[in-house]
Amino acid sequence: MNGRHSGRPTLEEVALRAGVGRGTVSRVINGSPRVSDRAKAAVEAAIAELGYVPNRAARALAGNRTDAIALVIPEPETRLFAEPYFSDIIRGIGAELADTDMQLLLTLIRTPKERARFAQYLAAHRVDGVLLVSVHEDDPLPDLLEQLEMPAVLNGRRSDLESVSYVDADNVGGARAAVAHLIARGRRQVATITGPPDMYVARSRLDGYRQAVEAASGGAGGFDTALVARGDFTEEGGRRAMRELLVRRPEIDGVFAASDVMAAGARAVLREAGRRVPEDVALVGFEDSAIARHMDPALTSVRQPTEEMGRTMARVLLEEIAERKSVRRHVVLSTELVQRESV
Repeated sequence: MNGRHSGRPTLEEVALRAGVGRGTVSRVINGSPRVSDRAKAAVEAAIAELGYVPNRAARALAGNRTDAIALVIPEPETRLFAEPYFSDIIRGIGAELADTDMQLLLTLIRTPKERARFAQYLAAHRVDGVLLVSVHEDDPLPDLLEQLEMPAVLNGRRSDLESVSYVDADNVGGARAAVAHLIARGRRQVATITGPPDMYVARSRLDGYRQAVEAASGGAGGFDTALVARGDFTEEGGRRAMRELLVRRPEIDGVFAASDVMAAGARAVLREAGRRVPEDVALVGFEDSAIARHMDPALTSVRQPTEEMGRTMARVLLEEIAERKSVRRHVVLSTELVQRESV
């Protein structure tokens, strides 16, 4: 007797050999991170000893699994390929899924028709879970995902009362630090270029700006709406907003743009207007993307761990799928101000 299994080993036999529960074996096979290193090593050793091979087709049927995750970005492809934020998020998600059996399906939703088609796709349970990037307040997809009891994780959130799992950055704190830095460097007419008002991330960064300005004025009504211009997280939006601000308040000496891409647009307009950065107008962005490092002068920016946000989103979703529980997880990652030559 050589100890080799004469028939096809079962999941239960792997669990017995490893000295763990059946659920632990399942989590190891499915790539869940919620397994101790010791248990994972024991399971992997048992699988090797028994020659166990997961029957993926049977596993998918028994558990109503597809081994696929949808990454949904409700934005036009021009933004997807033009902005480093999206590529960094996708890189993080891909890295986290690399050692699993999961396939990542990228879905761009640009029209109501495309949204309706994707809703039908979800209702047919063609994927095990959904990662949703670039969340707008009126997007019906998060509510639909809840109705379908589909595991889902948002990049950001719709409000403080978000009911779906999400991974976000400290947008309020990051923006507050950026504006406080401008004020500490002697800037007195500090404007901001915001993102779309239907996005919580944009409202949060505006709140951070407002808090810093009001703190600097001692609460004496320091917030001036004439110094706020709406952008849309695109370079052209940053250009338009900067032109508006220069018309409204020509003496502006500091600008906080709610994204590096919009800061690049603002920088171009300031140059056209003969304003030097940072001598005449100091400039700060948000994200600390490659754009910030390559601008002239290099852009001071709030670093958010974008790739780590993608990794964390994938990790949280894998946990929800493996555990088959409706536990909601809310994760907020810290930010830091990276100082360069634009201030």
